[in-house]
Amino acid sequence: MSHYDCLVIGAGFAGAVTAGELARRGHRKVLVLERRNHVGGNAYDCLDNAGVLIHQYGPHIFHTSDKRVYDYLSRYTAWRDYQHQVVANIPHGTGRLQYPVPFNLISLETAFGPERAHALEEKLIAAYGAERKVTILELRENPDPEISALADYVYEHVFVRYTMKQWGQKPEEIDPATTARVPVFLSRDCRYFQDPYQGMPAEGYTPMFKKLLDHPDITVELETDAARRLSLGDEVLLDGEPFSGPVIYTGTLDELFGCRFGRLPYRTLDFRFETYDTDFFQSHGTVNYTVDQDFTRITEFKRLTGQVLPGVTTIMKEYSRSYTGSDGETPYYAVINDANNALYGRYAALAEQYPNVYPLGRLAEYKYYNMDAIVGRALALADQLLGG
Repeated sequence: MSHYDCLVIGAGFAGAVTAGELARRGHRKVLVLERRNHVGGNAYDCLDNAGVLIHQYGPHIFHTSDKRVYDYLSRYTAWRDYQHQVVANIPHGTGRLQYPVPFNLISLETAFGPERAHALEEKLIAAYGAERKVTILELRENPDPEISALADYVYEHVFVRYTMKQWGQKPEEIDPATTARVPVFLSRDCRYFQDPYQGMPAEGYTPMFKKLLDHPDITVELETDAARRLSLGDEVLLDGEPFSGPVIYTGTLDELFGCRFGRLPYRTLDFRFETYDTDFFQSHGTVNYTVDQDFTRITEFKRLTGQVLPGVTTIMKEYSRSYTGSDGETPYYAVINDANNALYGRYAALAEQYPNVYPLGRLAEYKYYNMDAIVGRALALADQLLGG
């Protein structure tokens, strides 16, 4: 392994961007080890048996306010303009209602009817101003009983049951600080994100990753478990030999150390894909089921990708549960609380004993990051390793 200058564990955004920058800007020879049989991490996409381009590990919608990140990825992909919209689908009498999420002025009209919604809108704009995102906490603290009742409605119909399914918690177990941040958007802008740069890779995420990693100084080894190649004792060993170059580690930090202090808690997801002989199944790319159903949401991929494929569509139902570490499970979301952060801190302290090991990304840092934030952090780490 002496002919490699750098080692990268994982070929998702964190690993691929760092590897690409070290090779292209730093003229370093980089070895990338990836446990799966493909690059792209959880952003991997592929054609299913019906010919529909699906996101195998759940929907990924790119959005950012960071021009450096956007410009960087634009070197490796063209973009399809896509402004993501999400709706909640909830029972209402003998039928169902569907309105935008985050809850906004259009949602207000759908839920309460035009006359009552107009009166509430006037009160909200007078109190907070137009085009503002106002949290449930702010609304609940308003002395006007109609405004505080609106906060309760959004909590019950948009947030609490969805969160219970997503995180496996009872209402009293949900962090009040999380509840307080749930917004009501005083706008008719139904986009889920308001970032200036939004879109989907025109050819898909996987071709973008292949271009990121396409460099003569990058070697990618798929279906390779880093735990069998990398060991941390008195020093870093790769295939039993000392390795002094940078090691960018993007996996779960507890597994790097054999879970010696216990396993870090995560939530995992189960996906059920269904294909139908119709052009489209639902009105939007993402429909959240915030009150009923065992699944949290349904994604229809053709709505996201713009793929033209008449007479067939594939949807994905998403179910959340606790991660156990069993084969085939993927840790998706860190369960953030004081006890888990303290446990992570013990693993982070172990990693700090190795000055050439750099934990990077959602799993390695035990934090939630959007894709653009990970790209930004990878670019910053490459800057650091390359001296600016």
